[in-house]
Amino acid sequence: MIARGLGFALIVWLFGFVAFSLLLPGPADDRATDGVVVLTGGPGRIEHGIALLLRRRAKRLLVSGVNRSVKPHELAAQVHAPATLFDCCVDLDRESVDTRSNAAETAAWLTAHHYRSVRLVTTDWHMPRARFELARLARPKGIAILPDAVPSEPGFEALFGEYNKYLLRRAMVALRAA
Repeated sequence: MIARGLGFALIVWLFGFVAFSLLLPGPADDRATDGVVVLTGGPGRIEHGIALLLRRRAKRLLVSGVNRSVKPHELAAQVHAPATLFDCCVDLDRESVDTRSNAAETAAWLTAHHYRSVRLVTTDWHMPRARFELARLARPKGIAILPDAVPSEPGFEALFGEYNKYLLRRAMVALRAA
């Protein structure tokens, strides 16, 4: 009986992993949102957020998880963006250290600016967990989230690790709610 239960759980986990790996989210459409948040950690994320601002697809950009030593003008030069854009429209979150704290800082930023919609920019394999964490904090406040995944080519290890982090986090949240 226990072996059957474990076997069934393993099959469900395996099918979930295959679906997670094959159904990675993609880029969003070009609709405007009040704000854009970029979670640091992967190539192309910040550049994508800057491009959205330059195309006026949002009013402001939050770059979440920036190293404390990075100066705005240094980041602007690194991503080839006008320093004036950083002066007027880019905020740097230096407090976040993981996906949960990214979501908490983003929710506070959205509330402070009275935004009703946000475009979430992160890598495709990271989007399910990032969206889950942000939705827990933003949706009860009526903030709409537009996931905008930056395509990547993740290896097995990255997918395996992220899928298990996602499942573990969902399970922890469900247990706390019970």
